[in-house]
Amino acid sequence: MKDDPFLNTLLEGAIAAARLAGHHALANFARRQEAVSRYAHDVKLKLDEECQQIIQAELATRFPDHAIVGEEDATIGGRLGTGIEWVVDPIDGTVNFSHGLPFWCCSIAALQKGKTLVGVVYAPALDVCYTARLGGGATCNGETLHVSPIAELSQSMVLTGLDKNPGKDLPPLALFQATSQHVQKARILGSAALDLCRVAHGQADAYFETGIYIWDIAAARLIITEAGGQEEILERLDQGRLRFMASNGLIHAAYKTLLLDTLQKR
Repeated sequence: MKDDPFLNTLLEGAIAAARLAGHHALANFARRQEAVSRYAHDVKLKLDEECQQIIQAELATRFPDHAIVGEEDATIGGRLGTGIEWVVDPIDGTVNFSHGLPFWCCSIAALQKGKTLVGVVYAPALDVCYTARLGGGATCNGETLHVSPIAELSQSMVLTGLDKNPGKDLPPLALFQATSQHVQKARILGSAALDLCRVAHGQADAYFETGIYIWDIAAARLIITEAGGQEEILERLDQGRLRFMASNGLIHAAYKTLLLDTLQKR
């Protein structure tokens, strides 16, 4: 794989920012229930905002001309649509984090014209750091990643989430039930970015969610493909939501067919 100093610099910045934010969240774990606002099925934490501010400060210092797009606020710095755009989710799996479950992470990606150049997903409570740069492979704590060799949908483990706003024609459990009937196991772990990295790591074979946002997947989608897998936006929905799937590539067509058949029946 050809070395690319520019991508290496971006990746170093992303790793540094993710570790700073992740360490801050972990060091302040006792404050994990300090909420800015609460919703029926979600929560926005004070630490979400603090971690995003830490990431923004680090990236702005290293890359002052780049745009930064975060889950917690609008674009900061640079000009969206030109040059490099950083897409940040400071704590993915916020509800897990607030309850004390270790399945949460910080996700940071650098995009150019919509294409992810580098991606970092850091889960400090699990002590794992997933990284990838375009054309440079994917790693976990420095070890090369590769997706699983599972080629049969019936033998696969699929990770997913339950969209709380699926629309009247798509009951939240419909796709989970359809998936469960055709795979070995379906699981809901609560962090999209970390779920996708599990697929890249060969610990699961596919991932799907009916409505997700770009900051949830921007980094991990590159980690998936650089580990030999496949990712696909099936549909762009309202309010920036995405119908998205990813897999080890070997079961991609079969799982996509199952999902689309189920969607069409609703």
